[in-house]
Amino acid sequence: MILTTENQGVFTITLNRIDKKNALTNDMYKQLCQYFAYAEQTSSIHCVVIQGNEQCFCAGNDLHDFIQCSADDELAALAFVKVLSEFTKPLVAGVAGVAVGIGTTLLLHCDMVIAANNSKFKLPFTQLGLCPEAGSSLLLTQKVGPNKAFELMVLGQTFNAEQALSYGITNQTCQPDELLALTSDVAQAISNLPVESVMTSRRLIRQANKLALSQVISEESQAFSHLVKSEECKNILAKFFK
Repeated sequence: MILTTENQGVFTITLNRIDKKNALTNDMYKQLCQYFAYAEQTSSIHCVVIQGNEQCFCAGNDLHDFIQCSADDELAALAFVKVLSEFTKPLVAGVAGVAVGIGTTLLLHCDMVIAANNSKFKLPFTQLGLCPEAGSSLLLTQKVGPNKAFELMVLGQTFNAEQALSYGITNQTCQPDELLALTSDVAQAISNLPVESVMTSRRLIRQANKLALSQVISEESQAFSHLVKSEECKNILAKFFK
């Protein structure tokens, strides 16, 4: 369900559960944690790409896993969020089609995001009885301000590639059939730059947020874990499968 390739300093992670629109299961989150750890520890890897295909990026969490989550369960999704937020190498995303929930919030941790003009972004937290995750309550608010952040994360309306660009979530848009090649070219350009210079620059850009982001993710994770195990959330999720 997840494919990887390594070429000329670029490690590419491709979500490949296309029949389920790349909805992420607990097992997929665990795999992603392992791949990011491998990339972090491998000196020959200078940049990481995360992508789906030219029609689909990620439909968010697999809701079956949430329904089955008991009071004592630790969500692998929250472990992945921590890994993502602490990753130190450049991260590039190629987005097309649906980018829902974590499919949008993980982009806030990327250094470059290329989006096809068929992309549709959505943060349906409150509709599911949940709350923002992955540091999005801080990172998205910094980009768009509290009022727009409330609109996007509480009302949860879908927005398109042009809007995502204007919000500062993405860097550029392209045609769907250009996405994977363009994403690869951007990652290769980053990989070809002086490694220590890139790593230092990335660290300096992000250092002011480091402590605040860690605290926000911790608070979000506690709130999310509480809500996902609540009767209200479980009832909402159960309706999806009736």
